[in-house]
Formats: sequence, C-alpha cells, structure tokens
Amino acid sequence: MTAHATRHATQGHATHDHDRTGKTVDTEAESAPPADGERMRRWRMVLGADSAESTGCTLTGQDVAMDGALNALYGGGGGKKPGGRGGSGRSAGLGASAPSVARWLGDIRTYFPSSVVQVMQRDAIDRLGLSALLLEPEMLEAVEADVHLVGTLLSLNKAMPETTKETARAVVRKVVDDLEKRLESRTRATLTGALDRSARISRPRHRDIDWDRTIRANLKNYLTIPGTDGGPDTGTVVPERLIGYGRASQSVKKDVILCIDQSGSMAASVVYASVFGAVLASMRTLDTRLVVFDTAVVDLTDQLDDPVDVLFGTQLGGGTDINRALAYCQSKITRPADTVVVLISDLYEGGIRDEMLKRVAAMKASGVQFVTLLALSDEGAPAYDHEHAAALGALGAPAFACTPDLFPDIMAAAIEKRPLPIPDTETGS
Repeated sequence: MTAHATRHATQGHATHDHDRTGKTVDTEAESAPPADGERMRRWRMVLGADSAESTGCTLTGQDVAMDGALNALYGGGGGKKPGGRGGSGRSAGLGASAPSVARWLGDIRTYFPSSVVQVMQRDAIDRLGLSALLLEPEMLEAVEADVHLVGTLLSLNKAMPETTKETARAVVRKVVDDLEKRLESRTRATLTGALDRSARISRPRHRDIDWDRTIRANLKNYLTIPGTDGGPDTGTVVPERLIGYGRASQSVKKDVILCIDQSGSMAASVVYASVFGAVLASMRTLDTRLVVFDTAVVDLTDQLDDPVDVLFGTQLGGGTDINRALAYCQSKITRPADTVVVLISDLYEGGIRDEMLKRVAAMKASGVQFVTLLALSDEGAPAYDHEHAAALGALGAPAFACTPDLFPDIMAAAIEKRPLPIPDTETGS
C-alpha cells in the first residue's frame, strides 16, 4: 500500500512526499538549496535508520522523536508490515496497545502540522488495523478530527459501545460544524442568486429587468435613427417585451432531492452531502429531501435540521441498488419542471441496470434537472463503473466528481437550467 504521509523537516519547513513504494521523495519548498549537511539530515529522516551509514548523519534532539513517530507507522514492524520506509526487519510499531497508540497520536500532533497528522492517522488505521481502538473514548479524544475519521467512525457505528458514542458524536460534531462554517455562506449566497434569476417574470420592475435577455429577445425591433445635423446614424432596440427575474419570495421555488450511495467507498461524499443537505434545508425557498441507500432505501429528510443525526442514521458498506433508490426518489417528485435530483454514487449497480437508465431518462423527459456526481469530496473520482457513467452521459446526465467548493455552482446551474460547470477532469461522457 502506498504511504501518503508528508515529512516536514524541523528546520526550513521543507516538505516531502512519498512515492508509490512508500519511500519519501524530496519536494522541498525553499528557493535556495540546503547545505550538504542539511540535505543529508533530510535524506536520513526520509529513508529511516537503515540509511544512517550511507548518509553519514546521526539524528539528535527533536529529530530523534520525529523519526521514532514515523518509524512506528512506516517502519514495517507493526500490523501489516508495510514495505515503505525501512526494511522488514525493523522492530518498531504501534502494536495493539491503546496507551502506546494514544502516546503516538500525541507525539505526531506535537511534531507535525494538522494536515500531516490527519494523513498519518489515516495511514495508521489503514496499514496497522487500528480501527477497533477508535471504539475507546480516550483514543477518540486524542485524534485529529477530519472527514476521513468521521467516515471511519460511521463505519464502526453499529459496533460502537454506548460509552464511546457520546465522544464519537462530539468528534463528528466538531468536523460538521467546521464544514458548515466553511460552506454555508457561499452556498446560500450562490443559490439565492440562482433562485432569484430562475423566477423570471414578464412584467418586471425596472431594477429586476434582465437586460441581456431583454435585448436579445427584442433584436427584431431594432430601429435606425438618422443622425441630426449631418451626424452619424444611431440605433436603438425597442423593448416590446421585458424579461426579468423576481426576487425569491418566502414560497418554495425549487425541490431538491439528494440521493446518496452509502457504500463504503463513498464515506467522504456522505459526510459532505449531509452537511450540504442541512444547509439547503435551511433555505425556505428550497424543499430539500435527503435519501441514502445501499440495497435498502432510507429517507432521512426529517433529520436534516442536524447533519450529525443524518450521519449517524447512515450505515456505510453493503451492496448497492441505484434503481430502487431512484424509484423512491421518482415517487416523491410532484413538480418535475422545478425539481433537481442529485445522484451521488460510484455507479456500481447491484440492481436492474436497464431500469435505472429508464428512470433517469423518464425524469429528464418530464423536466427534472438530473445531476450525477461520482463523488462529492476533495479527492477526485473514486473507482467507478465506466459503462454506467457513459450510459448516463448519453442521456444528458454526464457523471463527474465534484469538490465541495464547486457544489454550489453545480446546484446554481441546475436550478437555472444552465449547462453544468463540469470540471476539466470530466468522466463518463
């Protein structure tokens, strides 16, 4: 497995990345190259203790503690014996001791920045099988909370003892609150503008006239006015028909259905979609429904006032029946021309493929704006079913991965029935 941790030297704040074998590759950010001694020190930190003789460098002070923390995870002595930093004969490792893991978590938070800590925690869970230790409250209090940790906790939800659940909810709450602060303001502003523009009226007030559309609609009424006193001719457009957009009132303008695949690979997407669902549900001009599915379908709309409740109502893992989920969503559509359906899935269908595609085609034919997202996260598209993605693209619903920052723009375009701002990395078309 590839090691993803980033190494930060204690001097100069140089950064490093790991190559596909797990070894660290120097990608230092300094403009001037370091001195030979400093370069050897960094390579010694990159390669581990086995390189001490070849680099001629002996670590001292805090470097020793940093090296120990890295060696415990990437040195190959624990759990799955990863083949990254160092050789298989190294004896260091985290083992299965909760106290030793708790100390290690404290160490890495001391020596590394938060972004690196999150990556190292993720690697520890994946490489050394430490998921079970997260069921202990004292362990949860020691970790650096992020979206990936939330996904892991949700996957352990059923196995979580009552003594741990309160701590787990606190960890999830912190991540959700941080995400809401980051995403809510821009989402509300973007979608409010889109709702205003989508409510076009034929007799707008002056301040609500959409001049671009009004001019284009009245070009046939262009008149040439002869110039006076030998001056040049001028022209004007006579606006027989005004086109404008009304300000969004307190009444519901659009219906939004978020249909979320809760298979294990979609963990980060479930977290982000739940937060966005809560934000959309707080807007009075939107009627938002949130549906999660595997082989069963669960409607969590009544919990949208608290995304933490939504997240603990999901069950990551299991099979996938997209057709069944879309059938449920289709049954809830009452205003097709004013409805946006967002399917978030890697498209590995365990149900009836042809029926799934027929449902999408029927919804689009009725006027529904249908959006297909392979992922809603910062990590790009996961593994996905290319055949199904291509079939949806042929129906006019191209499947692509979407970052949380882009999601408000995607929704705004769907509400206004504009072409979606699909990223350059579009897939499935």
